Amino acid sequence: MPHLRFLGYRLASLLGLLLVLSLVLFVLQEISGADPVAATIGGNASPEAVAAARERLGLDDPAPARYLGFLGGLVTGDLGTSFRTRRPVMQDMSAYLPPTMELVLVAFAVALLLGVAFAVSSMLRWPLSGPFRGLLFVGSTAPTFMLGIVGLVVFYKLLGWLPASGRGGVEDGPTGMTILDSLLAGDLAATGDALAHIALPALALAVGPALAIGRVLRSSLTVTLGSDHVRTATAKGLSEFQVLRRHVLRNSLNAALSLSALQLGFMFGGVLLVEGVFTWGGVGSYLLASLPVSDFPAIAGVTFVLGGLYVVVNAVADVLQSVADPRISVS
Repeated sequence: MPHLRFLGYRLASLLGLLLVLSLVLFVLQEISGADPVAATIGGNASPEAVAAARERLGLDDPAPARYLGFLGGLVTGDLGTSFRTRRPVMQDMSAYLPPTMELVLVAFAVALLLGVAFAVSSMLRWPLSGPFRGLLFVGSTAPTFMLGIVGLVVFYKLLGWLPASGRGGVEDGPTGMTILDSLLAGDLAATGDALAHIALPALALAVGPALAIGRVLRSSLTVTLGSDHVRTATAKGLSEFQVLRRHVLRNSLNAALSLSALQLGFMFGGVLLVEGVFTWGGVGSYLLASLPVSDFPAIAGVTFVLGGLYVVVNAVADVLQSVADPRISVS
């Protein structure tokens, strides 16, 4: 029962946050000054055509009715029609979202690996762990786009190890994710090409979250290491690594898992700048092309989708934590 109550609470919170997000987007649309009629039928249309278009689009309805129509569109997946591409925003998003999802997921995996390495190396004092932690700390203090530019200068311009832009791999695959599509096609050369193209943007996006996750995990590890059961395991003659793996790491993950979900949500915001630096071709590119022409349906669509992903990721993380630790759901 506590789990069910907690699940219901998180679901209600999720729906409430999405409702607030939809309201904010509607208000911004109202005050943005964007003219859907001019974007739909052109600025030189006759007054009769303008009046007919306003009636068709429901622009003469009261604001509450317009909001309900806007909300109904979001619920049914109708994000409107882009002023720039003249296509449904959802159709555009289906093409641009998979590259962004691929980049964020790979960057998140890299951040987890770097974060765990940062925390564990701090406890075990591995060789070269000091320079590694220092480099990660310095990298996390720089803006994400600056890390991308430095990576381009070092690994593309000077060393020539990695490509500067594009996605590589198998294009026009069934999922839109080049690494997965290359693996599905059984083309290992294309898989390697896709991994080479994603390495720099993923690393630039992962460095900041990696340090945040690593710091929290190291703090949890330090606390757990001082517990009685860990001292008992050490007294039995287990090595540092065995104690860490068997008795410490699992009991120290809760706080790091919670922060990891938060960092994953933040990545969906930071990815927009990274895509611009590396010409990645995801929703960041779509948004950057939509901003100069005030394509509000496209801007609102990207904002709602990314904001929704952020809220959903954190809600799922809370639920998983409550399953792992019943004390969370009870509280």
